[in-house]
Amino acid sequence: MDVKLLQRVKVLDTDHLAQTVLEVLQTEGYQRPLFVMDSFLAQVPLVQETQALLEKSGITVSVFDQVVSDPPAQTIRDGVTAFGAAHADSLIAIGGGSSIDVARGINIVRVNGGDILDYTDTQKSIEPCPGLIAIPTTSGTGSELSNALVVTDVATEKKVAILADNAVSEYAILNPDLLLSLPKKMTIATGLDAFSHAAEGYTSRLASPVTDAICEKVMFLLYNYLPRAVENGHDREARQRVMVAAALAGWMLNNAGTNAGHSMAHILGSKYHLVHGEAVAYALPGVLEQVAPLLPHKVAEIGQILGVTYAPTDTLSERCNQAIKAYQHFRDDLVGLHPFNDYGISEEELVTNAEAVANEQFAGNTPGEMNKQVATKLLTRFGCRA
Repeated sequence: MDVKLLQRVKVLDTDHLAQTVLEVLQTEGYQRPLFVMDSFLAQVPLVQETQALLEKSGITVSVFDQVVSDPPAQTIRDGVTAFGAAHADSLIAIGGGSSIDVARGINIVRVNGGDILDYTDTQKSIEPCPGLIAIPTTSGTGSELSNALVVTDVATEKKVAILADNAVSEYAILNPDLLLSLPKKMTIATGLDAFSHAAEGYTSRLASPVTDAICEKVMFLLYNYLPRAVENGHDREARQRVMVAAALAGWMLNNAGTNAGHSMAHILGSKYHLVHGEAVAYALPGVLEQVAPLLPHKVAEIGQILGVTYAPTDTLSERCNQAIKAYQHFRDDLVGLHPFNDYGISEEELVTNAEAVANEQFAGNTPGEMNKQVATKLLTRFGCRA
């Protein structure tokens, strides 16, 4: 049966984080949560207030605060050890995609056993993994609702993705107060990551009319509210709308997937240490160019979402070109992503990764043929500006 929309995560939007976390734990009967986060978030007052209320209410709190960006498999292994040492019964992941991915990895291994890298084998089954409560502090990865985790295999120096519907969060708790101090650079990168999730899902082989409607709304919200959140990080309404958009985009990852844009980001990001949200944003114009002949109405629709008014005489091809330029204007001018040239990577160097991009697991979701030649073309357009 080809199910077009699946959502297993209980989503809560709250202005009272500590009380909401306590209510979730009491509802589910969890008594010994392990907080999973980085060392900075462990010192954030709102996080500490949450832990204090839990302890005051008789909950035993333990902390694993060793999460790093692009977490290696060893971080998950260390987290599994910490979970066992604390005799924990649940996980509270606070942070961006890295923290939630690490917590998801811990949950998979503590329920199913083995090593996290075992589960890169798509044939290996993953039993249901309850007990993960995800609290995002960025608006981009959508990890709080997605079924994916990305981990770095140090041996191969590659990022690998593990997809598991049975390992999604049990709860996602959205609180915009956690985002008010998010730096501008990270607001830009994470917001554009969310936009790419929606745009790639919209133009994926796995897309359906149901997912299309949600992807369109995600792009609409980000077009209207991400520039505001970048301009004024304390604009609470903008932060909340962007947070909701990112969560919905994460949900779409489970149902519509991504395509070659994320393939480029995974390959180039691990090799050249590109910021993930920036990498997918640099990749998107080339992807839209590639799929436009096959999905012209969809690419043109993205342009309308981005504020383009087409003339009645414009051909579909002309509308697609305008849509791509509108995205570049949104990305570069309205949101303010810095030029890819800042990384100092030449086109000649980029195209050496064509075969790896063509063979990356999400590249096959791109409509049309995908091979080294197509990947080379995409890489020559990586980071292009209007």
